[in-house]
Order: sequence, then C-alpha cells, then structure tokens
Amino acid sequence: MTGQRRSRVQWRDETGSVSVFVAITAIGLMILAGLIADGGAKLRATQRAESIAAEAARAGGQAIDTRAIAHGRDLSIDVEQAVRAAQTYLTSAGVEGAVSVSDDGTRIQVHVTSQSRTVFLSLIGIGTLSANGNAAAVLVHSTTGQGP
Repeated sequence: MTGQRRSRVQWRDETGSVSVFVAITAIGLMILAGLIADGGAKLRATQRAESIAAEAARAGGQAIDTRAIAHGRDLSIDVEQAVRAAQTYLTSAGVEGAVSVSDDGTRIQVHVTSQSRTVFLSLIGIGTLSANGNAAAVLVHSTTGQGP
C-alpha cells in the first residue's frame, strides 16, 4: 500500500517538567512559611516589648513623692526613684529602654527596644528583627465616699 500516508506526530519530551514545577512551588511555600514563622516571632517580640514597657511604667509609677504630699503639694512622682525603679525592671527583664517623667511629675513614659532572632530570614542574612514597645503610667488620685 503505497498510497497510504503515514502521519507523523512529534511528541515533545516533557520528562522532568513536573519535577521543576514541584521544586519551584516547594521553594515558594518554604519562603512563605518562613515569612509567617519569622513574622509571628516579630509579633510576639513586639507584644513582649509592650508588656515589659507597661510593667516598667507601673513600677516607676509606684514611686510617689511622699515629701510633696507631706508638704501639702499635689500628688507627683519622685523622679529619681521612679526612673531607677523602671530601669531596674527593664534590666531584670533583659531589655534596653528609656524612661522619662513629665515636667509636672504625673506621667512616666517607658520606651523599650528588644531583638528577636529569626529562623528562616537568617538564611538570607537577616539574623535579628527589632521590636519596640511604649507605655505610660499616669498618676491619678481620687477620693471616694463621703467625708466625716
């Protein structure tokens, strides 16, 4: 049968194409998982910094200037004692921070900076992420009940 035509279909060789797709997808998923893991660590570090700042501000806010009260002046913070108490708390928590007291002595502000180690981002040279926290304690005094 000489009159018969043979059709020639050429198939491209796709051997290994699925492997390339899987490898690229796997790398992308690993990067995404790394960003989620290290992003979560950054979020936890920020929450910790905020919590430490709040506790340090509370510790400093306990330093009431009793001499001022004894002399009939308004309630205020003993600045030196408040800064020392807040810094002591920051040191015991293992973080660095700045403490300031308002001019009128009724507000103590604490700013905390801490570092969070990375797991996946360290593979591309980012070994730590910085986390900041801020908090303030304000002196409020009130009287309750009826006087004598």
